[in-house]
Amino acid sequence: MSIAINSEKCIGCGSCKTVCPGSLIKLNGDGKAYIKYPKDCWGCTSCIKECPVYAISFYLGADIGGAGSMLHTEPEGNILQWLIDRPDGSRIEIDIDRRESNKY
Repeated sequence: MSIAINSEKCIGCGSCKTVCPGSLIKLNGDGKAYIKYPKDCWGCTSCIKECPVYAISFYLGADIGGAGSMLHTEPEGNILQWLIDRPDGSRIEIDIDRRESNKY
């Protein structure tokens, strides 16, 4: 399990670095986030949920049935879309209503 950080989207806010429980995310000289040892990633996805510009994806390996797919989020008003992009080009969309997500 690991993450991938899109340096073109990253704004260097450091939110991902702050929430990473393994202290694996660092900021380079340009202030952009990176993960030096991706294989050490715990797979908690905290950074994905915290990134305000949705620059982080999570690699869904074969061990969890992802077969090389990438998971990322995108906003859609009050809906947070979890998008799974498969290697064959297909996409699965899971919509979570932010108003209902922590209701209980």
